[in-house]
Amino acid sequence: MSTAISPVKIAVLGCGTVGTQVVRLLTENNSDLSARVGGSVELAGVYVRDTSVARDPVVPVEALTSDAEALIDSADVVVELMGGLEPARAMIIRALSAGKAVVTANKALLATHGAELYEAADAAGADLYFEAAVAGAIPLVRPVRESLAGDTVTRILGIVNGTTNYVLDEMTTKGLDYDEVVAEAQRLGYAEADPTADVGGHDAAAKAAILASLAFHQRVTIDDVYCEGITEVSAADIAAAKETGHVIKLLAIAEKADAGVSVRVYPALLPLSHPLATVRGAFNAVFVEAEAAGELMFYGQGAGGAPTASAVLGDIVSVARHVANGGRGPRESNYARHDVLPIEGAQTRYAVRMSVHDKPGVLARVADVFAKHEVGIGSVLQVPDADFASLIISTHRASEGALRATIDEVRGMDAVGEVLSVLRIEGE
Repeated sequence: MSTAISPVKIAVLGCGTVGTQVVRLLTENNSDLSARVGGSVELAGVYVRDTSVARDPVVPVEALTSDAEALIDSADVVVELMGGLEPARAMIIRALSAGKAVVTANKALLATHGAELYEAADAAGADLYFEAAVAGAIPLVRPVRESLAGDTVTRILGIVNGTTNYVLDEMTTKGLDYDEVVAEAQRLGYAEADPTADVGGHDAAAKAAILASLAFHQRVTIDDVYCEGITEVSAADIAAAKETGHVIKLLAIAEKADAGVSVRVYPALLPLSHPLATVRGAFNAVFVEAEAAGELMFYGQGAGGAPTASAVLGDIVSVARHVANGGRGPRESNYARHDVLPIEGAQTRYAVRMSVHDKPGVLARVADVFAKHEVGIGSVLQVPDADFASLIISTHRASEGALRATIDEVRGMDAVGEVLSVLRIEGE
């Protein structure tokens, strides 16, 4: 004689763009989702700060509540889509401590307080899923966390912020200045009224911390990530990149070397032949390198209500299966103890654009400074211009510390008019 399985009750915390789409899919596709779970799925309620505010009609008015604690206590699965650190952290801890499965898209929270959340989940034997926290609809967290669990990931190189990719792509394809592209991105809804988290690289840094933690089996927080944004990238930098056969992208990089783990975010030059160089508009793409699997690339929409909701629903189905039928998803893998290197310990290449006096012997003097710091020169592109010549010097791979020391000395040379820009080269 079979025993009926009780409905799996889903609580949604937050009713913004993503929360609204999650509620819509939960209700419109309920029969299919229930079949995939192996038991009925039911919306327990939607937490909002103010229930009197008008919502999208797809959100049932009767499901709204301002009592988050009561909603959490009544649910089997808690879906946190509020964003920010508090009260999201406290609500997730309450849910996990009570043994509730949690699904979240909160990259800032995971990158800052991930250790506390993992420990609460482990203590209670609860699921903690977060596919939507990195790269929106792109299935990325699960492949790195589960599919590659038997492999050794050596490097992750990714475009994980759609706003900055849109800005740089528009600057590249249309020759526009940074400020006018950001204004257009805000008008189109690609950028927030205050775009600092995106253009400053902080959003990408949080995602890099999460990916590094998963890939290298150790805790990496946002404080461990070196971060530069795109605010200093100029139209002249874009034009110079074209001259050398490159395109500029804001990259999140996590790589493992003998000395330790390096996690960093900055605008960098990518050769046009690299797969990430063709990622256009607000799309995301992540390039993963592993010892056995080789090179893998994940591409798709990295933001937006419906795409992100797709990733959230995938997590909901996974954890609801465990609630309905027993079992538990993967726990935190935190056994490794690699040193997290400061930026000075990273190995990379520089492209240095500078103006120098157009006189005999100047290039040799500049080359001597590079040699002094044991930084090899890979190529030199010279563009004459009246009394000055514009040089673009590409280096061989060297430590960030040696490269910075080289540039500091070059800036002080009387033969050098100005160091116009310094960009790193990746993907070669």
